[in-house]
Amino acid sequence: MLTLFYKYYLSLHRNFSMNSQLDILELAKRQPIMLDEMENLQKINRNVPGSVQYSIQRYKKHPQWAIEDTGVIHYHFEKNNPSENYLELKFCVSGNMYCRKKQTECNYCLANQSRTCIEKVESIDVLSFTFSPTYLQQFAKTSLNNGSISDQVLTFTHTVSFTKTLPLCGKTRMAIEALLNHNYTDTLENIFINAQTQILLLYSMDCMLGEKEINSFTCKFLANEADREKIIKAREILLQHIGEPITIKALSRKVAINECYLKKGFKEIFGTTIFDFYQGQRMEHAKYLLYDKGLSVTEVSMLLGYSSISHFSTAFKKHTGLKPCELLVR
Repeated sequence: MLTLFYKYYLSLHRNFSMNSQLDILELAKRQPIMLDEMENLQKINRNVPGSVQYSIQRYKKHPQWAIEDTGVIHYHFEKNNPSENYLELKFCVSGNMYCRKKQTECNYCLANQSRTCIEKVESIDVLSFTFSPTYLQQFAKTSLNNGSISDQVLTFTHTVSFTKTLPLCGKTRMAIEALLNHNYTDTLENIFINAQTQILLLYSMDCMLGEKEINSFTCKFLANEADREKIIKAREILLQHIGEPITIKALSRKVAINECYLKKGFKEIFGTTIFDFYQGQRMEHAKYLLYDKGLSVTEVSMLLGYSSISHFSTAFKKHTGLKPCELLVR
């Protein structure tokens, strides 16, 4: 039974770890998100010729979710494989309204009056924009010998990949809302998308790259891609052992990295400690098993590897503020 449980849980999170949409959702929610929790409202994947490849994914917002508007800029550089270089902007925002009938018969929303629409639902919106080196180079001032950090990024002469969070200013939010709510189609839509993504690129570069140096990581050993991969692998192993707790010592051996480096690297890359991440994953999955699957407290406690129901109940209440039995009666 446990083996089947591990395979099921891992299959969910394998997609999760590879899906940038859910990665930034987890960052915005500050907690793990299960695929089964997401109700998809709208999905758009498009490519504006010679400009940007973008995706917009809109989900129904759970009333109990607290989502912090979040942005991320990811610069990917491969010295020996330039064709794989790219710059990506990702945003997650909440508080917008989505109408299920806007594209068909909703006169309220067609008139941009979605707040009065009976079909409206509050949404969580995830947007991703990927720019190629060829497109970005047109904006760089190449006359300078060294150039600014912005120029180095735009021309892909900055030799270290990095990921940074972005503060979302009012102008950034306005551009995002315009992308979510416009009514342009065909060629005019391409022109509009191109204009709005350039605005997002401008403010993103201004927020995060207007500095003299980009220190990708506080932990210098993380500049080594092989060591970063070990930290990411450790996260995957934790997910595989969601019902069979693993010690940090055993985890460090599995990924062949010093325990101290593992703990520091994990905190820097994922923004949380190994213990807090693991406990968060266990408790979020416990909620899913209790509330959605209807399993008993005893069954869930056993599946998650707890030696006693009382230990599980204590951990669950610390994470959620509720006893497991209180969730069952809701």
